[in-house]
Amino acid sequence: MQLVFVLVGLFLPSLLFAQPAAPVVPAIAARAYVLLDFTSGQILASHNAHERVEPASLTKLMTAYLTFSALRQKTLQPGQVVPVSARALKTIGSRMFIDPGKPVTVDELMRGMIVQSGNDACIALAEAISGTEEAFAQMMTREARRLGMKNTSFVNATGLPHPQHYSTAHDLALLAAAIVREFPEYYPLYSIREYRYNNIAQANRNRLLWTDPTVDGMKTGYTENAGYCLVTSARREARRLISVVLGAASDAARAIESQKLINYGFQSYDTVRLYEKNQPVATLPVWKGASSVVKAGFTSDFYVTLPKGRADRLKANIESMQPLLAPIGAGQQVGTMKLLLDGKPYRELPVVALEAVPVAGILGRSWDSIRLLFK
Repeated sequence: MQLVFVLVGLFLPSLLFAQPAAPVVPAIAARAYVLLDFTSGQILASHNAHERVEPASLTKLMTAYLTFSALRQKTLQPGQVVPVSARALKTIGSRMFIDPGKPVTVDELMRGMIVQSGNDACIALAEAISGTEEAFAQMMTREARRLGMKNTSFVNATGLPHPQHYSTAHDLALLAAAIVREFPEYYPLYSIREYRYNNIAQANRNRLLWTDPTVDGMKTGYTENAGYCLVTSARREARRLISVVLGAASDAARAIESQKLINYGFQSYDTVRLYEKNQPVATLPVWKGASSVVKAGFTSDFYVTLPKGRADRLKANIESMQPLLAPIGAGQQVGTMKLLLDGKPYRELPVVALEAVPVAGILGRSWDSIRLLFK
């Protein structure tokens, strides 16, 4: 049995502009792409989002994620000197050109990995964290699963081609968002335009860092099979969008197509907070509890991304998971909020108990048992 509560007063006057047509996604010349609103977590545009592809140097987002985690856990230190193996020094592909006769620190390797896309830096960091690149790759895949990256498998820290090394546009968007959200102290590394090491200056290959001042990261990638790839993060006022473009035709094309997606997201949508953290959005009946009702809501601020000018067409229903039987723990799901836009399903989110409801005494439980027989 479900009880449905229709929420009224869902009125956002700052967004009421006449714009009846739904946003039309521009044509994107890429094998796959995703546009993600960072705050609401909504996908605003996608194509072949779950198709497995070769991630190329976008792999280094996960190498960086695990490096940042090691720094936070203090198993690595920024100034720590890292021994560099022959394997790291002799790796193929893009490099930061580590000097075997000169000590290199974790901090230098991070910049070499992020700005210069150095494969040698990635292997050195992987070996410093896990002992071998193979062990590190296993850690990468485990972490991918924890982050919800269901169609990703890593076999190396660099992105060099391998049949069992793959990801998707959707999964890479999740990874990029996790870096921005979890490591704000390290994310600014992705905005560095140039890094000099061993008297060799290399520019960041992300062209949008020069052409769009709202872009502050993230990572490029290329192999012959993967094509030209780019993960981009941009912030305009309070909003942040993350785009993933895979398999573009050229270096210039990946920047152009990414810019199209970013502009589309900012120009066509608004992200607004509907409910505050711990704000009750419904009071639901409880059976066999010390209280006959429980306040329900969200344990974090609830944001929704909407096409501009269509907020007045948004309606919300809460379906309660009836019968709700005590005991109920704080944070336990007690219902589902279903958002309708123009009468069509738009989003669904779990609604949780904002307070605990312990069981009633024997008389209260017995009385509710009798009442439930007639429900």
